[in-house]
Amino acid sequence: MSSIALLFPGQGAQHVGMGKDFAEKIPGARALYDHASAVLGYDLAALSFEGPLEKLTISAHAQPAIFVASVAAYTALMQKHPGLRPVAMAGLSSGEWTALHLAGVLSFEDTLKVLEARGRLMQEACEQSPGAMMSVIGAEEAQLRMLCEAGGAEMANLNSREQTVLSGTRESIDAAEAKAKELGIRKVIRLNVAGAFHSRLMKPAADRFAAFLEGMSFAAPSLPVLANVTGAPHAHDGASIREAMVRQVHQSVHWYHGIEWMMELGVKHYLECGPGKVLSGLAKRIDKEALTHSIQELSALEALAL
Repeated sequence: MSSIALLFPGQGAQHVGMGKDFAEKIPGARALYDHASAVLGYDLAALSFEGPLEKLTISAHAQPAIFVASVAAYTALMQKHPGLRPVAMAGLSSGEWTALHLAGVLSFEDTLKVLEARGRLMQEACEQSPGAMMSVIGAEEAQLRMLCEAGGAEMANLNSREQTVLSGTRESIDAAEAKAKELGIRKVIRLNVAGAFHSRLMKPAADRFAAFLEGMSFAAPSLPVLANVTGAPHAHDGASIREAMVRQVHQSVHWYHGIEWMMELGVKHYLECGPGKVLSGLAKRIDKEALTHSIQELSALEALAL
C-alpha cells in the first residue's frame, strides 16, 4: 500500500443530499448525525439531505454540515479498510477542523460547536463588510501582485501554482478583474460566496473567534495535520494550534505548499473524504503522478482499491 494522505473539503462544497448514502447504510454514520443534531439543536440530517440549499449554504449551517458529511465518509472508509494508516491529513479552510478532529486534537462535539461559531461569526463579518472573491488562473506571481495592488485585494487561497483566489472589498475585486483584462490573464472567475473570506475583512470575526476558542481543550495531533496558514504541519502544543486556527480565518490558505510538503514525505495517494472533488483535483494538478480518489458516496468507496 502506497503512502496515503486524507483531504477534507471546506465551505463551498455543500450540496443537498451530501452524506445521505452513508447515513442510510452505515450505522456509525447515522449516529454521527443524531449526535450532531442533539449538539446543534436542529435536525442536521434533514437539512443536509433535504435542504433547502439556501439554508444549508448559510455559513453557520454549511460548516458543521460539511464536517459531519466528511466524518461520515471517513467512518465508512475505515470500516471498509480498517488497516488504513494515513501518513498525513489536510483540510481546506473549515475542512482543516475536520482533519484536526480526526487526528485527535478536538472532540466531535467540540468541533461542531467550533464550526457553528466560526460560521456564524464569519457570516456576521460578511454582512458588516461586504466583499467578494475571484479565482485567477494562469497568472504569474508578479502579475498577481499587480492585481492586488490595483485596488487592495489579497491572495486568499494559493490553490496551485496556476490557480490563486483573490479576496477583498467588492471594489478591490472589480479593480483586480479590470487589471487582469489589461494584462491579458487568460481566465478569471468571480466566485459565488457570501464575502471576502481569508482577508482582512474577516479580522473582526477572527478576534471574536479567538475569544470563543479560549475555553476549548486542544490535544496534540496523532499524525501530521497541515496548517493552512503555513503549508507545514501543526505544532504539537494546543496554544500554537489555537493561534494558527484563529489566523486561518483572515489570512491566506497555502494549499499547494501543503501538498508539496506531503509529496516530499512520499505521499502517492490522496483520498478526499466528503462532498465534492475539488481537493483531489487540485492534488492531481500539483502532483501529476498522484493517485486521487473522491469519496462522496458508497459507490465511490466500493470502487476504491487499496
